[in-house]
Amino acid sequence: MKKVDRYGYLFIAPFWIIFLIFSIYPVALTFYYSFTNYSGSGTAEVIGLANYTRLLTDSYFVEAFFNTWKIWGINFALQIGLALVLALIFSDMRMKLKGLAFFRSIFYLPNLITISSVALLFGILLDWQHGSLNMILLNIGLISEPINWLNEPATAQLSVSLILTWMWFGHSFIVVMAGVSGISKDYYEAALIDGANRWQTFTKITVPLLKPILLYIMITSLIGGLQLFDLPMLLTDGIGSPDGSLNTMVLYLYNQAFKFNNYGYASAVAYGLFVITLIFSAIVFKGMYGNERKQARKV
Repeated sequence: MKKVDRYGYLFIAPFWIIFLIFSIYPVALTFYYSFTNYSGSGTAEVIGLANYTRLLTDSYFVEAFFNTWKIWGINFALQIGLALVLALIFSDMRMKLKGLAFFRSIFYLPNLITISSVALLFGILLDWQHGSLNMILLNIGLISEPINWLNEPATAQLSVSLILTWMWFGHSFIVVMAGVSGISKDYYEAALIDGANRWQTFTKITVPLLKPILLYIMITSLIGGLQLFDLPMLLTDGIGSPDGSLNTMVLYLYNQAFKFNNYGYASAVAYGLFVITLIFSAIVFKGMYGNERKQARKV
């Protein structure tokens, strides 16, 4: 048995070696660089907490923080709202809708397209001179002159939010419907017999039983949203134009590291982003399950 155990360690050794080299080592090195003025070349001079002190007073990082939250907030509200509405429709025993598998495929299709292709597609569609969206709105008389969607702060943020909603709505819908399919039909049949309407069935049965699913969607969406980088990077000049409205936290980190060679400060931004994600994930979890735990303790 001891020989077998030793052979087992040999089999799992490649995983641990790769994990240590490509995961643990970069994380530890980034943490070390966050206390230095490393510029990408030469030696790194330890400067203590100077990078973190700068981070707390950096107006550009604060702006990037709020930009990220605005874009993610609009995207998540639309995404989860549409998913829940469709879940209400497809789970309604009175309507008996068919074709769920077809709609799942159609809604999930945008999630399979690479982000570079999406950016190229919507860059053409939103072009203010020859874009299809402006042409359609002009032809039906909704606007009198073309709108420069990606050159105004408000419309640029809204455009990115809607594109992200289009991309990720199908994923949220599939996860929600998987949760709905796991709910026993007995609950819905009992509610139907008792005369509950659609809204009562949805709010008293579907939503409470979907709480673990909604928590999963919200936390994963929050983590992904706070790491938003690729779409603003590809749709604009790479520095968050117009007027810094698309300058997200990760885009700011990228520019500090690879455009301005402030690797030490960029490392501090990375750990600041990690702490922010951790805090808000804990807040979400506490908000959804805190009251239930208090009631369980009282019982």
